[in-house]
Amino acid sequence: MKIVFCFLLGLLCYAGQAQHTKVIEVCPTCPVSTIKEGIAMAATNDTLRIKKGTYLEYNIVIDKPLTLLGEDYPIIDGEDKGEIIRIVSDSVTIDGLFIKNVGTSYTTDWAAIRVVKSENYLIQNVVLEKLFFGIYLERSNNGRVYNNKIKGDAVDEYNSGNGIQLWYSKNVVVDRNSVQGVRDGIYLEFSDYITIKNNVSTKNLRYGLHFMFSNDDIYTNNTFDNNGAGVAVMFSKRIKMLNNTFRKNWGTAAFGMLLKEINDAEISGNTFEENTIGINIEGSNRIEYHNNNFIRNGWAVKVMGACYANTFKNNNFLYNSFDISYNSKMNDNVFDQNYWSEYTGYDLDKDGVGDIPYRPVKLFSYIVNRTPETIILLRSLFMDIIDFSEKVSPVFTPDNLLDANPLMKRQK
Repeated sequence: MKIVFCFLLGLLCYAGQAQHTKVIEVCPTCPVSTIKEGIAMAATNDTLRIKKGTYLEYNIVIDKPLTLLGEDYPIIDGEDKGEIIRIVSDSVTIDGLFIKNVGTSYTTDWAAIRVVKSENYLIQNVVLEKLFFGIYLERSNNGRVYNNKIKGDAVDEYNSGNGIQLWYSKNVVVDRNSVQGVRDGIYLEFSDYITIKNNVSTKNLRYGLHFMFSNDDIYTNNTFDNNGAGVAVMFSKRIKMLNNTFRKNWGTAAFGMLLKEINDAEISGNTFEENTIGINIEGSNRIEYHNNNFIRNGWAVKVMGACYANTFKNNNFLYNSFDISYNSKMNDNVFDQNYWSEYTGYDLDKDGVGDIPYRPVKLFSYIVNRTPETIILLRSLFMDIIDFSEKVSPVFTPDNLLDANPLMKRQK
């Protein structure tokens, strides 16, 4: 009986609370004509319905659980004066706003939307333009950043910010966002258990995705296209990068993905196409690379050293200038059952596996690592001769770096 009474009392309290929540309309001609006024008069869990129009406001602070709901994308114009929206409360939703003209500062990371020490937030269907930083999550957990469009006009790295930034945040889902024209499309630092999926990050000055000191994160079905230097993954562990596309990241220091000091990770089902370097690896161990496609890159995989116990299996290496590049004569990594477009062996027993091993490291790649100017000799007859000689009798390249079971057909 006591349990039933408590349950009924809880329902009455909830119903009473629901009755007290209200919708406050904000528009240029309404009694409430500014967003700041609406927030000041709102009670916990109220909704501000912001009508179409232009609101010249900045330093908007949301300090209670609220929903800001835009109709027909009302414009909030910060007039380059500073940060526009700062969330310092749990349970805040921002939906359907057009925010532009964030101020630029060389001492403060002003953002279009900043979330500070908050939980259970939702930022969705927002358009951001003419920004410094876009969406900045600071020590804020259990949130969702969904279906936003961020378009910057960054020209130089020193006076531009990142599209979506997470700092010391956990359990956040970043899903279906479009980011372009900023410094780094998506940036994480000290942020664990983050899911980044279905995003498009393109034409950014530096990286499409950049994260450091962030563990147990998963990145899936994202596209990183035509960025300054693709994706940088640094000083992290237990990362999963699945079914992403890295395309057209070209430049003298560009790559699809940079791995530096990464351990115990999985990189699977990704496509690396037309990058200067598909994956540049340094100091990274116990990583499973499988079912990836490396297509028409300069270097498909470039191993710079201190990389141990990694496995490359069931990958497709298609028409790359160099499939694998090493700067050492030692190898502690396994290459097995990959498809290599340059493999010229045979399969007499018709089991789908080549009867002779394939050596993917060319002597010429070893030479180019030490003398980059020699790249002009690429595809010359002389280079073909010395590469063939090195395959027959390895002297400079790791003699145990081979695929003993090269596949005869490309993996689907």
